[in-house]
Amino acid sequence: MDTVDLLALLREAAPTAQLEDAPGVDLQPTIYAARDDMPELTRALRDRPELAFTLLIELTAVDYWPREPRFEVVYLLVSITHRRRLRVKVRLHGDDARIATASDVWPAANWLEREVWDLFGIVFDGHPDPRRLLMPEDWEGFPLRKDYPVQVKLTPRTTEPLQVTEEEFRANLTKDRLSRDQA
Repeated sequence: MDTVDLLALLREAAPTAQLEDAPGVDLQPTIYAARDDMPELTRALRDRPELAFTLLIELTAVDYWPREPRFEVVYLLVSITHRRRLRVKVRLHGDDARIATASDVWPAANWLEREVWDLFGIVFDGHPDPRRLLMPEDWEGFPLRKDYPVQVKLTPRTTEPLQVTEEEFRANLTKDRLSRDQA
C-alpha cells in the first residue's frame, strides 16, 4: 500500500484532519498532519482495523531553525497486522512548540516525548510525567536546538564538560580546516 492509498484510508477515518503527502528519500510512506488533528488521527491510526498501527517505534523531532515552521515532530509507526510502516510528521512553529501527547494511545511515547521535550523544548500537552529524562534537573535550555550555545564558555552547574571560549572554538575550526586542506 502506497502513501496515496494510506491517505485515502486516513481521510475516511478522520474526515476533518488536514493531511498531505510528504516527499521522502526512502520507500516508507510519509505524511504531514496538522497539530490539532493529532489526537483524532492517532486513535484512528491505532483503532481502525484497516490501519492497525499499534506500534510506535520512534518519536523524535527536527529543528529547522531559522526556518518557520521551525520544528517537525516525527512519528514512526508499524502495523504488524498489515506489515506496513508509516512516518507521520507534524510541523510546529518555534514560538508555539507544543502538541498533544500520544502516550495515552501508544504507551511507548511516554519516554520518547520526555526525550524530545528535554532536548528540543517541545511541550507535549497532557503528558503524564513531564520532567527531564536525559539532562540534569538544573540544566538550562534545550541542547538539540540549533540556536543552543554550543562550545561557548558557560558556567558549569552539575559537571565540568570540555568548554572553550568562542575565540578558541573558531581557532579550532580554522586549524581543522587548514589541516584537511594540506592532507
